[in-house]
Amino acid sequence: MFKLSQRSDNLRFPPAELASPEGLLAVGGDLRVERLLEAYRHGIFPWYNDDQPILWWSPDPRAVLFPDQLHISRSLKRTMRLGGFTVTLDTRFRDVMQGCAGPRPQYPDGGTWITKEMMEAYVQLHELGYAHSVEAWREGQLVGGLYGVALGGIFFGESMFTRVPDASKVALVSLVHQLQVWGFRIFDCQQPSRHIKMLGAEDISRRDFLDHLSDALTLPDRRGQWCFDSR
Repeated sequence: MFKLSQRSDNLRFPPAELASPEGLLAVGGDLRVERLLEAYRHGIFPWYNDDQPILWWSPDPRAVLFPDQLHISRSLKRTMRLGGFTVTLDTRFRDVMQGCAGPRPQYPDGGTWITKEMMEAYVQLHELGYAHSVEAWREGQLVGGLYGVALGGIFFGESMFTRVPDASKVALVSLVHQLQVWGFRIFDCQQPSRHIKMLGAEDISRRDFLDHLSDALTLPDRRGQWCFDSR
C-alpha cells in the first residue's frame, strides 16, 4: 500500500495496476480539487469512513455502463411514463449528496462513507463545473437522485439515493439518455450491484477500464452547470 503525503505538491498516484487484490491502491493525502481530478483521470477514487484515513481505490474488475447498452425494463418504462417524476440537473447538488449520505433501509442507524470532508470537497468540484447532480422530484419533493464527476467523455457515478421506489433509477436513466446525446463513451459505476446490472452495467477488467478511460479523456470536458437538452 502506498502512502500519500498530506498537502504535498506532489499529486501523482502510483499506477492503478499496483492496487491490492481488493482494489486498495494508496492511503493518505487530501481531497483538494487538484488531487481528486488527478485521481479520476487515472481510474482512482476515494472511499473511506470517518474513523479511517483517506483510502484510494482502483478495483478489478470495474463495473461500467456503456450508454448505448442501457437496458430499461418494461416496468421501469411504465414508471417513467406514468410515475409522476420530474428530473432536473445540477439544481440541488448538496441536497443530493446529503440524501446519499443519509440513513438507508439497510443501515437504519446511519453510517456513511460520505464524510463532512468528502461533502465539502465534492461541492467545490461542483462549483468548478466538474461534479454534477441529478434530482428526481415528485409533487415538489426531492425523492431521489445521484451525483458524480464528469471528465472528457466519462461520467464517474459516485452514489445515489431513493426515497420512493424507482426514483434513483429514473434519475440514472434520464442522465444516461442525456450522456448519449452528448457523446459520452462510458458511465463508471465503480462497484457492481444488482441495481445497476439490471440497467445494463457489466464488469470489465481494470486494464480494459483504463483503456476506455484513456479514450474517453480525449474528448473535451463539459464543465459548468448542466441542464437537459430540450431535444
